[in-house]
Amino acid sequence: MDSSSVHEVIKYESSKLPAKYYDVDTTEPISCGLQTLDELLSWKRSDANPFNVAVVPLAPREPSLASSPRRTLVSHDMMGGYLDDRFVQGTNAETPYAFYHWQYIDIFNYFTHNLLTIPPAVWTNAAHKHGVAILGTFITEWTDGAAVCEKFLKEEESYRAVADKLVQISHCYGFDGWLINIENPLSAVAVQNTPLFLRYLTDQMHERVPGSLVLWYDSVIENGQLKWQNELNQSNRMFFDACDGFFTNYNWTEQNLEWMKDYSGIQGRQADVYIGVDVFARGQVVGGMFETNKSLEIIRKHNFSAAIFAPGWVYETHDDKTEFRTNQDKFWALLSDYLYIHRPASPLPFISSFCQGFGRAVYWRGQREMEKSWFNLTAQEIQPLYYHVELEGQGWLRSRGCPEDVWNGGCSLLLDGLIPATNTSPVSAKIFSLHVPLAPKTLVSLIYKPSAGITVSLELKTTDASLCTHVDVQDVKLTSMSPELLDDKHQLVSQFSQLCGDVNPEGWAVRCSQLELRGCALREVCFSIQRDGDPQDTPFSCRVGEIMFLDVSSLQVPPELVQGLCIYDVVWLRGAGTSPESTSPFLHLNATLRWHYPTELIRHFKVYWRQLRGPNPRIPAGQLVLVGRAYSNLFRVTELAVPEPPGLLELVVEPVIRKGFLVPESHWGRRSLSYAEDITQ
Repeated sequence: MDSSSVHEVIKYESSKLPAKYYDVDTTEPISCGLQTLDELLSWKRSDANPFNVAVVPLAPREPSLASSPRRTLVSHDMMGGYLDDRFVQGTNAETPYAFYHWQYIDIFNYFTHNLLTIPPAVWTNAAHKHGVAILGTFITEWTDGAAVCEKFLKEEESYRAVADKLVQISHCYGFDGWLINIENPLSAVAVQNTPLFLRYLTDQMHERVPGSLVLWYDSVIENGQLKWQNELNQSNRMFFDACDGFFTNYNWTEQNLEWMKDYSGIQGRQADVYIGVDVFARGQVVGGMFETNKSLEIIRKHNFSAAIFAPGWVYETHDDKTEFRTNQDKFWALLSDYLYIHRPASPLPFISSFCQGFGRAVYWRGQREMEKSWFNLTAQEIQPLYYHVELEGQGWLRSRGCPEDVWNGGCSLLLDGLIPATNTSPVSAKIFSLHVPLAPKTLVSLIYKPSAGITVSLELKTTDASLCTHVDVQDVKLTSMSPELLDDKHQLVSQFSQLCGDVNPEGWAVRCSQLELRGCALREVCFSIQRDGDPQDTPFSCRVGEIMFLDVSSLQVPPELVQGLCIYDVVWLRGAGTSPESTSPFLHLNATLRWHYPTELIRHFKVYWRQLRGPNPRIPAGQLVLVGRAYSNLFRVTELAVPEPPGLLELVVEPVIRKGFLVPESHWGRRSLSYAEDITQ
């Protein structure tokens, strides 16, 4: 709403923004860790990186982490860390690494060899959206690490000071705890203080960050020696007793697990022991690589949790990065029999357009909004189930992300397969396992594109909402139903269409239906795919663009306005190319925008600019030009080529709300910026 102008005198100075938080050449905001103990102890919230603060709170899930008897942790250690994912606002990347099998895992640990690894906000946002807790890493190694430990573990005051900073950093950036990894010998005093440090850190984390975790890595033993045990036993139990869990080293055998199962020090806490699996299969290990399922089979046989280390192997060691999705899907499919699905359990609305957080173009409603390869995990939407199953009679069914022909974001969900001639009943493709309480009246909107020769319908499975979910789906009685489609002239469809504006689907089918169910929770979303015509082998595909479940009573545009739009941290640079009105290189504006708007309502914000006035007064005001998408109330404009001074431009912020309803321009945020040369230089 704000329209008052900001005035800037152009000075060509190098950026005064901290280089660790902003790219030196472009001022693009970046994530990073901390390297030294002094850096950690001097950290202040006022010096924190505002862009690396996660904007997505940890979503509820069923079953809860605490009640899951066998958990799965992923420790993401890839090529030193802070790669494409360090760019908080995303980056142009042809073939990035991403993770999207969230429903299979419970905890995600971002791992590097910095002293302190703070997870990039893009990972925290994506994990939290799926109800997955995310941990940073505190690691000490080698001689330098030993010196750090002797310094901070020498007395109560020093270890509490470090623990307090770890708590403050986790609370500030919005992630859920720490993996503590001491990979160097400790003196007698230091090892004696280590459990006290762990207990104090764990208690403080639980107090400040609900649902947080502190895990210990199997390394040092009670006498201070660095001696990996590959199991929990009497020599390392003191560390396990002082925190939330224990991550074993990777060189275990089945005998270790058999022994541990009956070990008195573990009783009642078997789920808190995470058996380490190195996907690279370094040293004497069970399984690894595309045989990691062998490790998982043994771990689950003995009812332990699993810690899968470096599953980025599927990306890092395969030269053809264009095959990444195929390799990733193959890897997780092999493990799927030993993983336990947790269900998103957020209240309505439930919405997904299946974006995996990267793509070859940015799409909006089936149209390309930006023509470039991109990567931003914050843009990832709730992920469906991905699989490949064989059907009777040599038929098959596959579910995968596909970057061609997209509705929103970077990919759609592609269901394809073969209905064999012998199969007369419909093929059922499950895409979500959930626990979402439904409203008395729920609108279901589905956007999809089926191949010829098939009929596609939704099949929903519900249960009594008051039933607590169980780990085993067989324990819950499900009721199957197919919602009836509403006619295009139905009052609800007309109201919904009016709110969404011109959808213009170009080959996409848009279907609405209504559920009237009281006291029910949605448990499964499936597609029923039926062959039309005579029995014959029928190849098929169905591209799903978006699915929404909305409370009918909430079908209105939110009244909130974008407020308090301000512009600061302006940096002027001369960049590549020349502008039409000058022989100098382009003038580039770099600036931070901040505003207020409830972020829980939005899918993203669109940030635009337009020229209001340039050096030539005869040139009329320009059209709005898209600068980029923001996923929080903060956005860094970088390398924006603007007309030569003196000039007047406008920056505009449009909220794009999750439900797809158009927000009127009167609710957008606007701020004009005038600029002129520094005549004193």
